[in-house]
Amino acid sequence: MKQLEVQIMGQSYLLGCPENGDARMLDAVNRVDLAMCKIRDAGKIKARDRIAVLAALNLAFELPDRSALDPAAPASASASAPMPLQAAAAGADDTQANPQLAALLQRLDAALGLDGQLL
Repeated sequence: MKQLEVQIMGQSYLLGCPENGDARMLDAVNRVDLAMCKIRDAGKIKARDRIAVLAALNLAFELPDRSALDPAAPASASASAPMPLQAAAAGADDTQANPQLAALLQRLDAALGLDGQLL
């Protein structure tokens, strides 16, 4: 198995990669980095682990849409699509306007434990 050194949100990671999987792995790294940087740059969430959880949820949320549109489309085609949980990084006012988002944030806080709250 090949190893790739990549950067996600300014931090280096050494990742295992199957032979001939470099392009797919780098595409995945790019999507994760883009998603995490968008949340970080919104300015309300500082903790790297919370940013990672929201980015993972956003990417997972987009998967059914991406495959429904065109199963053969490259995975990076939706990288510029708006993130459904982007509002979580915008501030508490958005969570008051969206009770589903507020409930999701509460569940995430409970799951992530005692190291702080998302908002």
